[in-house]
Amino acid sequence: MVEKDVCEIYCYDEDKVQRVRGILQNKRDDLSRIVQVFKALSDENRAKVIYSLCQEKELCVCDVANIIGSSVATASHHLRVLRKQGLVKYRKVGKMAFYSLDDEHIRQIISIALTHRKERNVHV
Repeated sequence: MVEKDVCEIYCYDEDKVQRVRGILQNKRDDLSRIVQVFKALSDENRAKVIYSLCQEKELCVCDVANIIGSSVATASHHLRVLRKQGLVKYRKVGKMAFYSLDDEHIRQIISIALTHRKERNVHV
């Protein structure tokens, strides 16, 4: 027999619900920004770009294009999306554009996600 993963009766803790709703209301803008960050990371090519920047301190757009197997225009698009979300930053040297992670938190997010995935593989 398969165990149901839903409540079999409808009953909730009104105090908890109201408390958490209040917290969510106050964090609405922050959560919306977090959702945008995860949307940016949910694209496989952008995830590859971020992971690549975890491996190398800095990459130019042409490096990124070759790593993900895309055109320079496509790589630029992905980098622009990541920059708009505050995940990467860039600097211009002559005609070259170099990208790096915006800060250490991005590296930590990727590291935690990979660790989580490894742990899930062990327990599955």
